[in-house]
Amino acid sequence: MKPYQAIPICDRGEPLVPIPRDRFALVQPHPYQALGAPYGNQSPYSLRAGVLAALAEAQDQLQQQRPGWRIQIFDAFRPLAVQRFMVEHTFAEQAQARGWLAEALTPAQRSEVMAEVAQFWAIPSDDPATPPPHSTGAALDITLLTATGDVVNMGSPIDEVSMRSHPSHFAASPTPAEQTFHAHRTLLNQVMVSAGFRRHPNEWWHFSLGDQLWAWLRRQETGSDKFLAHYGRASVDLWVQ
Repeated sequence: MKPYQAIPICDRGEPLVPIPRDRFALVQPHPYQALGAPYGNQSPYSLRAGVLAALAEAQDQLQQQRPGWRIQIFDAFRPLAVQRFMVEHTFAEQAQARGWLAEALTPAQRSEVMAEVAQFWAIPSDDPATPPPHSTGAALDITLLTATGDVVNMGSPIDEVSMRSHPSHFAASPTPAEQTFHAHRTLLNQVMVSAGFRRHPNEWWHFSLGDQLWAWLRRQETGSDKFLAHYGRASVDLWVQ
């Protein structure tokens, strides 16, 4: 159990709404759908209504600083089945990277691989009190596009399981290129925080607003226990086509 999963949830009941394609850049094809992740008829490019409104505010802030730049959405809502699929997929990838077969691991090897995966992926839970952040519709993975539509170099790709994914990995680097990566990550974080979001401690690309991780981070910042999660696991009846 992760520390943020102890935060109480008082769900506001806001609907899941589509992220408008004419306002935000969406990665196409969606990377997890391309792997065969089981979305059914649910779109990964959906967020709670209040979260989407805040995302629009963040993009407005971005464009004040970098005219023509846009936020690109890599991933947003994940049904539990997708979260489980992606954890298993990442686990197999990390085992293979060590030269191991996922189906033939010793208990010690399995624990080693899962500990690494769990730094970046929330283990799926059917308990409504401990939903994975992306399954609430309040978390999303993003990067930036320039005015010419080029993806901004952040120094590592989204979902990379390595130390390079940590937001401040390049902060102390003396290399000009790596300082530029850090500046890009800082810009992304600044515009998202300005709209109320908070960034995952281990992932430069992951932001949330109103889920348990967000509430836990706000408690850490302020020392106050008044912050609760506004969004629990999104159910089918919240879906707006």
